[in-house]
Amino acid sequence: MADLTSEFLGITSPNPFWLASAPPTDKAYNVNRAFEAGWGGAVWKTLGEEGPPIVNVSGPRYGALHSNERRVIGFNNIELITDRPLQTNLDEIRQIKRDWPDRALVASVMLPMTEKAWKENLPRIEDTGCDAFELNFGCPHGMSERGMGSAVGQVPEYIQMATEWAKSAASIPVIVKLTPNVTNIVPPAKAALDGGADAVSLINTINSIMRVDYDTLTMYPTTDGMGTHGGYCGEAVKPIALNMVAEIARTRETGALPISGIGGVTDWRDAVDFLALGASNVQVCTAAMVYGFKIIEDLVDGLSTFLDDKGIALQDLIGKAVPSVTDWQYLNLNYVEKAVIDQDLCIKCGRCHVVCEDTSHQAITHTVNGERHFEVIDDECVGCNLCVSVCPVDRCITMKQTSDPDGDKLNWTAHPNNPMRTS
Repeated sequence: MADLTSEFLGITSPNPFWLASAPPTDKAYNVNRAFEAGWGGAVWKTLGEEGPPIVNVSGPRYGALHSNERRVIGFNNIELITDRPLQTNLDEIRQIKRDWPDRALVASVMLPMTEKAWKENLPRIEDTGCDAFELNFGCPHGMSERGMGSAVGQVPEYIQMATEWAKSAASIPVIVKLTPNVTNIVPPAKAALDGGADAVSLINTINSIMRVDYDTLTMYPTTDGMGTHGGYCGEAVKPIALNMVAEIARTRETGALPISGIGGVTDWRDAVDFLALGASNVQVCTAAMVYGFKIIEDLVDGLSTFLDDKGIALQDLIGKAVPSVTDWQYLNLNYVEKAVIDQDLCIKCGRCHVVCEDTSHQAITHTVNGERHFEVIDDECVGCNLCVSVCPVDRCITMKQTSDPDGDKLNWTAHPNNPMRTS
């Protein structure tokens, strides 16, 4: 099997799969079970400074979005940072690192926006022997109302300031965890880099309300009849996370910044997506909370098999797809594809015809010579890929290039219809 040994910021772990900072990394018991199962690393649930204890609600903290088969595809939480005493966490981090020296162990930290708080707390946490810090500038609920979490992550100047404080107080690597609750992820990433961050991790959770209770017509879930927005995660957020990872990786100012990818990693394919689009490792939370720690076996086996089949090393996969990501204006407008239906695989369900007829370009027949038959009308097909997306049979409908592969390329920057084009 392919060697999955991973190195991130000089931190070596047996594989690139780390548990993200969340309930699964709340205490030594959990992390020990995870490492026994085979996880390469863990980011300890976010630590705060000593003082008044963190108080979580005792009602529902989680909500889920389910598929028709009752499979969890999206997850929402309103849990705060650790509510356990700081010293208890530090003692357990020290013991776990002593027991598992070959695993990555990162301390997630969230502190008030004062230089004093960072300079007093980071050396004490670092003394546990943890491998790095992850600065939690992403949590969108509860802590953000106290001027921390995403309240920092949404202001690049605050990110840079707090990162500088952390770097001045730490002698181990500093990772900045970014919030997705921004319009453009590049300025926060650039601020982290300017503040001296060694890497970024993303995405943290997305502001969300899951649904309403159809009996009471209140939001769901609630605590004593009242609810609040939480952080959305799980496989449903992966496309958003991939876009943000790729934006950082392909932007000149931030492209050299190491990335730990987070957001919906559920199977090995998700890991391939993140790694190929610029992440150097991945962090997992929701999938572990839904299926348990044993999923690491499938993650490791799947990624190893994929690398073996491709004949490439793990390091060669990282960033492989980044050069293929561009802006719309640079796409080749002379390139043409048409849909093709494999009649041997077609089950004649008619979904492709219905959606094309109702919502697209009326490019698929439904009868031929009086018989139920679905076929693409090339002259009407615009290559939109909708039929491929809705077809329930894998590879029954595929896209085939019909333009000259050696023909001239033309993008919008040079298109004659573009009023902003330059000669």
